[in-house]
Formats: sequence, C-alpha cells, structure tokens
Amino acid sequence: MIDIEESLREMMECEGALAASLVDYLSRITLGAVQTPRGPDLEKVAYGDTDVMRAKLSTLELLGYGPDRLEDIVVTLDTEYHLIRPLSQRTRQGVFLYLVADRARVDLDAARAAMRTVAHRLDV
Repeated sequence: MIDIEESLREMMECEGALAASLVDYLSRITLGAVQTPRGPDLEKVAYGDTDVMRAKLSTLELLGYGPDRLEDIVVTLDTEYHLIRPLSQRTRQGVFLYLVADRARVDLDAARAAMRTVAHRLDV
C-alpha cells in the first residue's frame, strides 16, 4: 500500500497534470494535495466538488444503481479536465481522488488509468 503523498505525486506524473488531491466528501476536507503553480485552489475544489459527488451518488441511487458502479466523473472545461474518482472500497466513507489537467497536454485515457491504479492501491 502506498501513502497519500506518494499516490498524489504518482498522479502528477501524468503529462499535463496541474493538481491532485484526496478529498473526504462527507466533511469537505482535503486529506492531501500536490499541485503546480498553475493548479486551482484545492481547498475550494474540495468544498465545491463534494456536491458533485453527492449529486451523482444520489442520482445513481434514484436509478437503483449501487455506488460501486461509478468509476469516475470527467468535467470538461475550455482549457482543463477535472477528474473525480471515488475510492471504491471507501465509497460509503466518502473519499475521492481529484485530478486537474491541462486539456491540451493530457492524455485523458492515461490520466484515468493512473487514477484507477492509485485508487486500487489506496483501497487495499
């Protein structure tokens, strides 16, 4: 198992990564964060995107889907991608990974794969 700081640094190795964090969406607290000078304010991200996670999980419940069906959420901005990936073993505990990447520089599939790997290793 890898620690939070090491996990976030691993996510930041993706070409175009601007910021990475681990967030508790029940308390809206950032549990760890790493970023470049161009990255957003991760405290604000943790506060705001907890609502995104809560809304998606609520919608899944309305549809009769289990929370374990959610792999990730991709938000596409004009110059960035914001990726949210819940830790599957901790979905009910309210923990997710967050990655912000430069849309022009990142390979979205590679970033999602890196987050999947980190999430799996953190879940153990």
